[in-house]
Order: sequence, then C-alpha cells, then structure tokens
Amino acid sequence: MHDALFQPISLGAIEAKNRILMAPLTRGRSDPGSVPNAMIAEYYRQRSDAGLIISEATGISVEGLGWPAAPGVWNDVQAEGWKLTTDAVHKAGGKIVMQLWHMGRLVHPDFLGGEAPVSASATTAPDHAHTPTGRKPYEPAREATKADIARIIGDYAAAAQRAKDAGFDGVQLHGANGYLIDQFLRGKTNLRTDEYGGSAQNRTRLLREVLEALVGVWGADRVSVRLSPNGDSQGCDDPDPATLFGAAAQVCQDLKLGFVELRQPGPDGTFGATDVPKQDALIRSIYTGPLVLNSDYTAAQAEADVASGRCDAISFGRPYISNPDLATRIRLGAEWAPNTNVPQSWYLPGPAGYIDYPALESAAA
Repeated sequence: MHDALFQPISLGAIEAKNRILMAPLTRGRSDPGSVPNAMIAEYYRQRSDAGLIISEATGISVEGLGWPAAPGVWNDVQAEGWKLTTDAVHKAGGKIVMQLWHMGRLVHPDFLGGEAPVSASATTAPDHAHTPTGRKPYEPAREATKADIARIIGDYAAAAQRAKDAGFDGVQLHGANGYLIDQFLRGKTNLRTDEYGGSAQNRTRLLREVLEALVGVWGADRVSVRLSPNGDSQGCDDPDPATLFGAAAQVCQDLKLGFVELRQPGPDGTFGATDVPKQDALIRSIYTGPLVLNSDYTAAQAEADVASGRCDAISFGRPYISNPDLATRIRLGAEWAPNTNVPQSWYLPGPAGYIDYPALESAAA
C-alpha cells in the first residue's frame, strides 16, 4: 500500500529508506540551559521509522531563542546532550538532521535580559510570545546592523559545526513561519534600503549568505531549507510572493541544496491562510533538487502527490506526536492514533503526551 511513499530517495547525500519525513516540531522538553536530555533522545528514537527526521527547531544563540525549554546548540554542553539523540536514532536505523533556528523579532525581551530582539527592520510582531512567566505581547524589534548580520551568520556556522560534532546527518535552515530569515525575505517585515532590502534579490541576500555558511561546514548535499511561501505567517507577508519565492528558489538551485521543504497552507493549517495560491509548482520549476511538502497531509494525499511527481517526499508533523511509528502505520494501512491532550501536552514538561504513545504492536496488544 502507498508504494510511492516507500521507495528510497536520495535527499542530497542523505539516503532515506522511504519518502515519509518527520517534520520539525517544537516540544519544549529541554533541561535548563536549553540542553537536550535522554527523554528527547527516546522521543526521536521512537520515531526512527521515518525516512528522515528533521529535528525540532534548535536555537543557534541566546539572542535567537525565545521559546521556553526549547533546545539550543550554541555551546558544547548542548552539543553533548544532542549526542544522546543522534546515537539513539542511528542505532534504531534512522537518520536525523538538525533544524537551525533564529526567531528574530519573535524573541521576547524577557529572554534577553530586557534588551530588544533583532530583526530585518524595527517592527513588532502581532499576538503574544510564550515566556517563562506566561504569555506577553511581543515588543518592538531593532533593525539589525551590518555587524549584527555578520555575527548572526557566524552563529549559524558555529551551530552547524556543533551539529556536525554531535553526530547529525545534516542541517536544515529554518527560513519559514515568520522567524528571522522569513523576516528578511518578506516586504512587510523588511523595510530596509540597503543591500539587504528592496528588491527580491536583496531580500534573499541573508538567506543566501547563511546557506553559504552552512554549506561551508557541511557541503551543499547535507544542507536543506524550510520555506513557507504562502500567505501571512506570524505577521510576515509579501505583496508579490511569486517573485520573492522564485528568487529564493533560485538561491537553492544556485547552491545545489540537498532538498527544499515547503510548509504549505492546508485545510487546518497552523500557519498562514488557506485561500492563497500555493507556490510549490513555481519553486519546482526553478529548483531541480528533491522537493518535500508539508501541509496537513493524509496518507492518501501524500501518496498521490509523490506518485504524480508534484513532490518527492512528504513531511508529517502533528501526526507524529501520537504515532511514533507513523511510517509503519502508513505502510500497513493501519489507523492513526488521535492526538490526545493536545495542544495542552505539546509544550508541557515531562513524558506525558510525549514519549508515552504506544507503537502499533503495543497498542494492538
């Protein structure tokens, strides 16, 4: 069943055993200091039937991480903690890449000792931030200076090296969902008049420079990017997404990235509107490497889009929360377990709603 999904695929240099990827999912289970622990390792080990796991978004710096108990990779203690995960996944026959994250203006000053967050321009995100002391309105960001930009690129490169030292199979740049890279990409949040603002080519400059830094550490065939080229995402939007994301796709093509993952608007999408044109066909016409789509897929929809050639693989997010063996369930045509205690258990500490979902054989027994 679902034969197209169970063909192996080369995602750059990463040989995936199937075309079902685990999408990045923030879960907030790190130890103090944003240090990954044995519980996180068990969570990913349980989900190693995916062709490739993309880790939860991982902070590249103190400045870039504004989510309680999310993991980091800006120091050696964090990198050592991540070795528990990579060892567990590899022993289970899986593969995993680290998603590198800078949240930009979505970091509340509470995480920064009261200092303003950095972004493409001096703007303020809508809605509220999750902070250690509860939800609070976002506060104004300051415009990144040239020195800030150089430092941030260096932080990405250093994080990529630590991911390599920790045993990951590659890295993915989080360029989606209204975070820092997306804030530079889109005209609503990038009001700059220098070489990082204005034209679509200028607004993709930081994307290109960060990806070049990651390629310098890993080689292009172990670097990927996640983009969300459709509609508003946490206050990030663009008046001409086709031109912008065509330019972004050209960056990915020029650098020969291992794969590109797109967060698309779905019928019940977490991010973005559902009534905007999807840009995957445009991006596929420019970027010739493997394309991965993520959009609240069912197994049947995933099979159809891979079989038709619309994309090369599908990444599943929320279904992997309650189905640690999701790929196995899809292969067998088994029912998916529903998410219980969600979203309450998404970000709470402890194993409940995290590593206590049974695999298929355990559930049947």
